[in-house]
Amino acid sequence: MANPTITSSSYSGEFAAKYLAASLLSADTLDSGTITILPNVKYKAAMKVGSFANLVRSADCDFDSSTSTMTLTEKVLTPTELQVNLQICKKQLHADWEAAQMGFSAFDELPPLFSDFVIAQVAAEVANATETSIWQGSAGEGSFDGFDTLLTADGGADVTATTVDSTNVVAQLGAIVDAIPTTVYGKEDLNLYVSSNIARAYVRALGGFVATIGANGVDNKGTTWYNGGQLSFEGINMVVAKGLANNTAVAAQKSNLFFGTGLLDDRNEVKVIDMADLDGSQNVRVVMRYTAGVQYGVRGDIVLYS
Repeated sequence: MANPTITSSSYSGEFAAKYLAASLLSADTLDSGTITILPNVKYKAAMKVGSFANLVRSADCDFDSSTSTMTLTEKVLTPTELQVNLQICKKQLHADWEAAQMGFSAFDELPPLFSDFVIAQVAAEVANATETSIWQGSAGEGSFDGFDTLLTADGGADVTATTVDSTNVVAQLGAIVDAIPTTVYGKEDLNLYVSSNIARAYVRALGGFVATIGANGVDNKGTTWYNGGQLSFEGINMVVAKGLANNTAVAAQKSNLFFGTGLLDDRNEVKVIDMADLDGSQNVRVVMRYTAGVQYGVRGDIVLYS
């Protein structure tokens, strides 16, 4: 079969939103809804953080606010402008597209246009890059400052990390929980965001590889106890943040961690350009322009294990 002809497609502003949402919001952390998403940040978003002092006083007949104070500080989330410029040969994706047409595909629904198929392939890679940037990104080429970078710059590690394995993971997670402020501990949206290697060590430990659990592990099932379900530690929901570097973890409320992007920004752009009519080649160019960034609210309510 000949290579498919692509109808060059161009989407901008809000019309690009559906494609960019598929690219960005399918990053594991965002897809699971475990941090707060601000989807329409055109330039910047300011999070007002308030702290109170002497709010409660002994009752009398007068109104006197002189002893009660509220201090407002501001954290600003400024999404970084990012782009994808990719050139690929149709032949590289043609076989996969044909397989999708015949039903042998991981796609739930067949993209009706080859251009949509190309965008889907690129979107998956953008999602992976976004997941990494959210947690360990550093402002520079193709990235933005992630939570680890931001938190480290604002106070450094709250608990010093070590190399985590099945023999020490329970103790290390315990140290993180012990460092959680009393005002935050027990909050409904409190999460333990852990790197993949910490999660693996924890699953293995609960399979009987740590003395406090017993040789047969959870429910005497050994290493077969875990079937991919939700993990928790001492009643706190555990989130496997695949973008975190090894031996890194964050304890924080979902409502205190923010991801911002401008899905309706008029600067957004998604293009698929068939070069056949321009230079006679079998190349396809994909262009994406979008914004993304993260920020936290109250540093004192977050524990960084790093």
